[in-house]
Amino acid sequence: MYRIVLNETSYYGAGCRSVIADEVKKRGFKKVMLITDKDLVKFGVAAKVEEVLKGADIPYEIFSDIKPNPTIKNVLDALAAFQASGADCIVALGGGSSIDTAKAVGVINNNPEFADVRSLEGVAPTKNRAVPTFALPTTAGTAAEVTINYVITDEENKKKMVCVDPNDIPMCSVIDCELMMSMPKGLTAATGMDALTHAIESYITPGAWTMSDMFEEKAIELIHEHLYNAVQNGQDVVAREGMANAQYIAGMGFSNVGLGIVHSMAHPLGAFYDTPHGVANALLLPYVMEYNAESPAKPKYLGIAKAMGVDTTGMSVEEGVKAAIEAVKALSVSINIPQRLSEIGVKKEDLHDLAVAAFNDVCTGGNPRPTSVEEIEAIYNIAY
Repeated sequence: MYRIVLNETSYYGAGCRSVIADEVKKRGFKKVMLITDKDLVKFGVAAKVEEVLKGADIPYEIFSDIKPNPTIKNVLDALAAFQASGADCIVALGGGSSIDTAKAVGVINNNPEFADVRSLEGVAPTKNRAVPTFALPTTAGTAAEVTINYVITDEENKKKMVCVDPNDIPMCSVIDCELMMSMPKGLTAATGMDALTHAIESYITPGAWTMSDMFEEKAIELIHEHLYNAVQNGQDVVAREGMANAQYIAGMGFSNVGLGIVHSMAHPLGAFYDTPHGVANALLLPYVMEYNAESPAKPKYLGIAKAMGVDTTGMSVEEGVKAAIEAVKALSVSINIPQRLSEIGVKKEDLHDLAVAAFNDVCTGGNPRPTSVEEIEAIYNIAY
């Protein structure tokens, strides 16, 4: 048996943020809490959404005190602001940090027994749907606007908590590439490789099936076609639109079938060092692909290679594995992704603790190859 959980409504296309006003009004909501981050306010991206709300005379308040890799404190502060505001819906604007914070706020507000936040880790037995949320991504990577997942950092325990809950999915997603135009090159590269990681991991996870394969093959193809151009020219509407769609499509798949140990290994890097999630995934992906090639998913590497633009005619499975990994590495290098953990400040003496945390991560269960703390530590060492 397979299950697909998606948004009630989604919109795509440059300028489509204008639909937010109609969607809010037709659903009878009276006041919006706009959850975003300070940089999006500073650089005028939030103003583009504020203009829509103001133009429709929709009252709103802003909460923008969110950091990358959002923390329990961020969630509790945002929850208090939401409850004090009198808002009856949320507009989440940003990358995974803002949207994940909004998801946690929405879930806890309607399920107050989870107000400690930590009890949301894993598959939490919440009973009520989250506060109605409209999600507008400003990065092309996390796909938080279409997934049933969110990630909150427990700073006290140096842990990234992966929360999986169909009750958290935004009611409406608005994928407007014009909101992504201000992303700098480094962020465009990292979030784009995050999307590629989502697509590849969920393509080879044991839970993958016909529909998720369809999503992920297309997502890989679009990322191969558009990521380099989006990094080189952030104002390229075709490339931005291609990446906006690719990351959403990848999210449709992985949200429903799971991920693997690239994410398990990336999460502790964020918790220990505050490493940007996309950078951690991008760096680790080729190393984990090599490791996972020795699994029942091995024949699917030919599909990855083909979607990455490789002519796979007449290729053996072994050749397909090599071609897929080389194509991913080539794209990563072309957009200046760091290739070694030592380049991003990881300490060699932390590798064992990182491996323990990675092994215990909720994503480990979705890996196509059974693993262990020792094997994960070995991958970290190879990547070091």
